[in-house]
Amino acid sequence: MAATRYRRFLKLCEEWPKDESKKGRDLGTFLRQRVASAFREGENTQISDPEKCDQMFESLVHINSNVYKEKFPRSKDTSFTGVTVEECRMLLATGNIQHTEEEKKGLWKTLMDRFSSKHEDGTPEKAEK
Repeated sequence: MAATRYRRFLKLCEEWPKDESKKGRDLGTFLRQRVASAFREGENTQISDPEKCDQMFESLVHINSNVYKEKFPRSKDTSFTGVTVEECRMLLATGNIQHTEEEKKGLWKTLMDRFSSKHEDGTPEKAEK
């Protein structure tokens, strides 16, 4: 039975899309890594909790096949903010997130420089009593 579970997970991994814009944060890549970790011995892997394994598989199949998207259709193709799916993808792309993190660091450094207790010549201010 473990061999069947292993093959089912492998098939799911093949079907699961990869999002190249989310390097290091892609759910498909994460899923592949977890399956490889969980089934280290391939078809010979002993499953400690078969029921939990089957439940996990069914949940992932529902996500991959958009069961809930079809069951609960949305009235609009945007979020409450008005952001479209494509705009969300662009905002969440790894490159954009890295750029945002760099901007945050820049803002943090600017604030730290502005509010640090140093004189313009670089000497620290003395605390007033």
